[in-house]
Amino acid sequence: MAASIAETCFVSCCANRTPNVLSWGRGGIVAFGTCNSVALYHPKRRTIFATLNGHTGRVNAVKWVLRNDCGAETELVSGGSDNQVLVWEVQDGKFTKSGQCEGHTRAVCAVDAIYLDVDSRQLLIASAASDSTVKIWMKQDSKTQCLQTLPFGNGFMMDLSLALLPGTRVPILACGGDDCRIHLFTRQEEQFEKALSLLGHEDWIRGVAWAVRDGEVLLASCAQDCLIRMWKVLAKSDIGEDLDEETIKMKEFVFSVKLKDSSLSFAVTLETVLAGHENWVYGVCWQPSFLRDGIVQQPMRLLSASMDKTMILWAPDEESGVWLEQVRVGEVGGNTLGFYGCQMSPDGSMILAHAFHGALHLWYQDLSKEGEWSPGVVVSGHFNSVQDLSWDPDGEFLVSVGADQTARLFTPWKKKNQTEVTWHEISRPQIHGYDMQCLAMVGRFQFVSGADEKVLRVFRAPRNFVENFSNITGTPLEKLWCSTDTTDLPEGASTPALGLSNKAVFQGDLVPQGSEDEGQFNTVSDQYKESYFQPLSLTEPPPEDHLLQNTLWPEVQKLYGHGYEMFCVASNNARTVVASACKASKPEHAAILLWSTSSWKQLLSLPLHSLTVTQMAFSPDNRFLLAVSRDRTWSLWRQQEDIHTDSEPCYTLYTHTHKNNSVHTRIIWACDWSPDSKYFVTASRDKKVIIWGEGSCDENVEKNCQLMVCPRSSVLDVGDAATAVSFCPMQYPDGSYILSVGLECGRIALYKWKLLTDPSAGTDWIKCGEMDEFQRHALSVKRLRWRPVGGRAGHADDTGDSGWTQLASAGADHCIKIFNINIRTL
Repeated sequence: MAASIAETCFVSCCANRTPNVLSWGRGGIVAFGTCNSVALYHPKRRTIFATLNGHTGRVNAVKWVLRNDCGAETELVSGGSDNQVLVWEVQDGKFTKSGQCEGHTRAVCAVDAIYLDVDSRQLLIASAASDSTVKIWMKQDSKTQCLQTLPFGNGFMMDLSLALLPGTRVPILACGGDDCRIHLFTRQEEQFEKALSLLGHEDWIRGVAWAVRDGEVLLASCAQDCLIRMWKVLAKSDIGEDLDEETIKMKEFVFSVKLKDSSLSFAVTLETVLAGHENWVYGVCWQPSFLRDGIVQQPMRLLSASMDKTMILWAPDEESGVWLEQVRVGEVGGNTLGFYGCQMSPDGSMILAHAFHGALHLWYQDLSKEGEWSPGVVVSGHFNSVQDLSWDPDGEFLVSVGADQTARLFTPWKKKNQTEVTWHEISRPQIHGYDMQCLAMVGRFQFVSGADEKVLRVFRAPRNFVENFSNITGTPLEKLWCSTDTTDLPEGASTPALGLSNKAVFQGDLVPQGSEDEGQFNTVSDQYKESYFQPLSLTEPPPEDHLLQNTLWPEVQKLYGHGYEMFCVASNNARTVVASACKASKPEHAAILLWSTSSWKQLLSLPLHSLTVTQMAFSPDNRFLLAVSRDRTWSLWRQQEDIHTDSEPCYTLYTHTHKNNSVHTRIIWACDWSPDSKYFVTASRDKKVIIWGEGSCDENVEKNCQLMVCPRSSVLDVGDAATAVSFCPMQYPDGSYILSVGLECGRIALYKWKLLTDPSAGTDWIKCGEMDEFQRHALSVKRLRWRPVGGRAGHADDTGDSGWTQLASAGADHCIKIFNINIRTL
């Protein structure tokens, strides 16, 4: 699809929960594995600009390939749970899959690669997998082959690292694993041979990393014994031979390598042991080398990340040479479980870690604070399937729910004195104990959510969120208060210990930080306050620890009535009625329940379907409720006209399909209404997309009851199971409609449809285009939502007159994507 038709505005995702999944290249790009894809993230621009889809399993390891001239990398290596190692290469500004290594029988957990020749034609790749082997691969031009397999019996290698021995082009491979040893291999006559095993660590080794500097090679290793060990490799001739017998020397481990005409001996000594972490150390990373005056320079700074929720930056003292802790950063509080790995920017001014829940944590050297390190704005996202999303009525922000048991709110943000608009998570309204499945907005700052429980929960934004939303987006606070009832509005919310309900926190509940009352307890229960909320005054998106602790919304209502786990929910445009449905294998549980948003009382139960209702949609004019089901049928419910305007809405069955007259032959996954309420669309696992409406039915199609609701379009075969569909709210002057269709394979396509009065005039469906390989999802598209108003949120053209609009998509690949689309070019 042309860039003028669909450009990627925003991608939200997080890193997979594996230690080696993050790599920061010298070109300034961070590559990390997210579900089955590799995301390319630009930290300074704060945007993910591409996702590389090629793996069929979770991506566990990612590594940029260092160029010999220390320039920006052009190749990337990734390994996944699909047992494959893929090589990605930049061609014409875009990444393409240039190599595929197949041979492992279990998941790949670590990869590394180096160039053997000066012109970067021979790429040596090493990969470790849970099949207890390390494989060596060679990629030359477009050919990739396995050179060797190194078996480790019943052991597992957690990490590996490749480098060239000083003064030679001989590769050395370091492997660390569950036997608490570091295994060193050198390449001899096209094969790697065991050189040494280094002892010292007392628990599993989690990370190894080489650094080459001034004719010596340093190896940093970290382990679950909470220690970091640094080893030095020197040519034997470089070690002083005139030392006195009384001089204390570290124990040397000596090995030899064969060169073309001679052999060379090397010695390995323990340089230092770094003790500073209080829990398992999962990752170590050297500051990247750079080229100066034609010579490769390697800064002596080492970054480490631990399960104690801290990162430490180590460097040798200028006078004594003793390695000391320079900087320590980390998270305090929250429910994070520590850091899996770390990376450092090429210039050493930013450091990045990824945590157990996939969140990225970034700190930067703040020159305005005399070089102190401060938390930075970074991309965030769900760490499991994104099940549903919805725009707010004004199209200013997006709320999503996922199987990671969270609800998240994203909005555009423009940094001060900058013109570029980027999207960020600014609130996490709900952190739940169940996988979340659905949500519906029932006002500007209120939504209903459903999870794998029998209860619907209603949330309302607290005062602190509305104030911060105004600060971050630039929307005047007076305008926001106009659409929000501020009566008895709480300041924030917190979750009690072992509880699932967000409890409102009012101004009187807060204890000012630094006050005399802080830290003083009158009773035992006072020592364990339920409220951990502290009001924030934000001008930029908050970091992860604040999102976890200080951005919850209070729960204002619970809705009971369903017998099984919630599956879908919808609200009408007037925000007066909410419809909900749960999982069902019998007709009595497949009933749709209607709720009043003013009283939150159950209005009606609408029984008809025999299996789970998969999706529902109210017509824009609020007259109809449409429901589609696993039983392959749809039903249409009409609101009764009532002379009493103050009475609650009442819906009755208008029409429905039966198994004997339904066009769909498989589960109907999705439905939506046209913006003028004349037509509705259904999308099914049978690959069919059909538009329905009132009118004269085709003679070959059995009439649906006597109400003349029948297919108004030809059957559109989209080539794969259709899992999401949505009408664009902007119509063409010629009466045609734009629809987006999401497929089980992750593709998103746009179609134009127009009702043909003359069947011989041609086809009523026209495919406008499809999201390209870098824009599509890696797994099933779960939800598509057009922005309810025209324009692009946060931009100057935030009106329908510009021709621009936005499409949001949620995927089972943990990603949320927003696309800018100019419908005038379709």
